[in-house]
Amino acid sequence: MTGKGIVIREAHFPGRAPIEAYGNGGFRFADMSHRGSLLCLPSGIHGWEPANPLALTVADFDKLLAEADKVEILLVGMGRELRPLPAALRTALKAAGIASDPMSTGAAVRTYNVLLAEDRAVAAALIAVD
Repeated sequence: MTGKGIVIREAHFPGRAPIEAYGNGGFRFADMSHRGSLLCLPSGIHGWEPANPLALTVADFDKLLAEADKVEILLVGMGRELRPLPAALRTALKAAGIASDPMSTGAAVRTYNVLLAEDRAVAAALIAVD
């Protein structure tokens, strides 16, 4: 991403922050930018690279599941196109007490920011888009 601010070289930003911009293969938040996908959790914002963004697995969400007691809803930004979550992933999230909502990455960013502002127990998995 281009623009002012710091580029995150580490894969973790400690704390919660709204997503200020997305596109060009990355995201901007807290006056920083990150190239690649993100996992926004109560523990912070993590760089996230699922093995195959077109076929998400339970293993892609290990960090989220470790914090399941602090998350009520997971927004999954699937890229430009809406795709359903695989059945095994939906089952694992439900067993952990997490409601999941797949949507385009843009919609997930906007919804995440609203729920974060409302101090809701929200997490987001955001696949980067160009």
